Amino acid sequence: MTYLRTFAPWIVYAVIPSQHWQWSAVIALVIALAGIAQQIRAGQRWDALIIDIGSAVFFTALTVLALTDPDTALHPYMPAISSGVLALIAGVSLLVRVPFTLPIAKQTTPQEFWDQPMFIRTAYILTSVWTASFAIGCIALTALAHSSSGLRTTVQVLAFVVPVLFTLRYVAHIQAKAKLLGQPAA
Repeated sequence: MTYLRTFAPWIVYAVIPSQHWQWSAVIALVIALAGIAQQIRAGQRWDALIIDIGSAVFFTALTVLALTDPDTALHPYMPAISSGVLALIAGVSLLVRVPFTLPIAKQTTPQEFWDQPMFIRTAYILTSVWTASFAIGCIALTALAHSSSGLRTTVQVLAFVVPVLFTLRYVAHIQAKAKLLGQPAA
């Protein structure tokens, strides 16, 4: 699944215990950079790499912080900050009218569907749901900054799982609706 590859650095960062945050930052950075290199070699356009590039920038900064100031007061807030950064990246993709889900969907959808209003609208809806999930995750993780790491990890995982499930169900719904209306479905 393309979303799994796109969010792999964030998932790895979320599931590695917080006492090893320096290593999780380094590993996430390596995964982000390897993902970008792989996608560039595969001929992907920059707009398909919005999350990937944002991930590399964030994890570069986080790695520098984690290695130079491992006891920073920001450490308990890094899960919230990471979710906030994802909300920001996704939100900016909406503002610049390139919802990050659109180029991801184009990777698995025939080109004849790309300009259809339903296809484009679906990308906006999906990106909005992802943005909202990350923003809610940011708020919840800020409130839980000094709670158990298990609770924070659960919130981080939910901030990904909820939009993934919504994406799968909503795309299936749109495809069924298009079929019912006799329109081609992507």
